[in-house]
Amino acid sequence: MDKVCAIFGGSRGIGRAVAQLMAQKGYRLAIIARNLEVAKAAASDLGGSHLAFSCDVTKEQDVQNTFEEMEKNLGPVSFLVNAAGINRDSLLIRTKTEDMLSQLHTNLLGSMLTCKAAMRAMIQQQRGSIVNIGSIVGLKGNAGQSVYSASKGGLVGFSRALAKEVAGKKIKVNVVAPGFIHTDMTKDLKEEHLKKTIPLGRFGEPIDVAHAVVFLLESPYVTGHVLVVDGGLQLRM
Repeated sequence: MDKVCAIFGGSRGIGRAVAQLMAQKGYRLAIIARNLEVAKAAASDLGGSHLAFSCDVTKEQDVQNTFEEMEKNLGPVSFLVNAAGINRDSLLIRTKTEDMLSQLHTNLLGSMLTCKAAMRAMIQQQRGSIVNIGSIVGLKGNAGQSVYSASKGGLVGFSRALAKEVAGKKIKVNVVAPGFIHTDMTKDLKEEHLKKTIPLGRFGEPIDVAHAVVFLLESPYVTGHVLVVDGGLQLRM
């Protein structure tokens, strides 16, 4: 049976690194992004029989349609990675309500909807593994990121609760919480200053996080766990 994995946000950053690692390990991948052309380019770069799909994770019907298409073209999805995320950093007093909602809808509701859509096939198969990408600020909080922190903190609570709900069906749900990683989201940060706060002395690379994601996806006896990948940053927060 093919090992089919859906990676939402798989066209760039951490999601793309996860895709590259899983392709090397022989998984059949669905690379999902809002922009279909970008998703197709990422899938093509992997070689093999990987497919690309367009999806807005904030829209339930869109998510359901995407899972139907994946199942039709690749087979039932046994592995799910939620790496789609956005940030709109600002002090709360200056944050527009629409920016609050966009972060909550993409970072939290989106993962809820993809997990919900994945459940039917996973329950039928009596197996499945989900990794949601959180953030160290979802655990520690950070000034100027109150809404983003809430969305990622909510993802931890959701993932742990879901892990309890579906463990009896042999489905595992875990979270990886990265620190400062070289992605589009961190490209405008003052790296020289910030890396002095990291015990390992550097920003992480997407592949550093990808190794943790694949470890959790494949671990047969780990569920409801939050794996922090931050170079020790949490020790100083």
